[in-house]
Amino acid sequence: MSLQILLNGARGRMGLAVDLAAKEAGFRIAVAVDMGDPLPADLAGCDVVVDFSTPAATAALLQLAVRNHKPIVIGTTGHVPEEKQRLLALAAQVPCVWAGNFSLGVNLLFHLTQCAARILDENYDAEVVEMHHRFKKDAPSGTAVRLGEIILKERKLSADALRHGRNGITGERSSREVGMHSLRGGDVVGDHTVIFAGLGERIELTHRASDRGILARGAMRAAAWVVSRPPGVYDMQDVLGLRDPA
Repeated sequence: MSLQILLNGARGRMGLAVDLAAKEAGFRIAVAVDMGDPLPADLAGCDVVVDFSTPAATAALLQLAVRNHKPIVIGTTGHVPEEKQRLLALAAQVPCVWAGNFSLGVNLLFHLTQCAARILDENYDAEVVEMHHRFKKDAPSGTAVRLGEIILKERKLSADALRHGRNGITGERSSREVGMHSLRGGDVVGDHTVIFAGLGERIELTHRASDRGILARGAMRAAAWVVSRPPGVYDMQDVLGLRDPA
């Protein structure tokens, strides 16, 4: 399969990695767009749109994809929840893979976290810790947000149960909370750890990325997969066949 791709965010770190991964896969970046560049009037020469840019650019790009009935892969993170809900409704009109992380290993981490949260009860305190390079603009990362969502869902907790860092005299930790912690520094591509800490034992699930290429190659896998799918919003669990049938 040879795909013609519109790449938004082409000059960013992830955009450059996607460009290389596309060449490796035998695909072609037919249109490269970055901040300040005008979007094309139509997508006649493109098979799929791939977006690794900024949250502010997502709405216009989705509208372009919907008008042209083109599938889209979105890897941009940092949307506020209310905005993301509006964008998801728009994305559902075309085949769309929207994921906070396109790594095979991270998506296995999602699956293992779901299993652990299902098996380990609230006697095991759940904490999520992520670290990224100093240039990352949003926190927590999209991957950490997804890990938190998985734990909240399995434990039947609302978003109010999240604790984004702790400061001062917080009192004893409640068993009905999930900690979320973001570290920033250096050139760290992306580290994510989920901790389930019980009395007498602790389980830690960790994924460390050392090369942005794993994300770009996953995005190309998603692009090849989504072009043959009906309209709807999918994620990498769908692409990789890891979706829990329950």
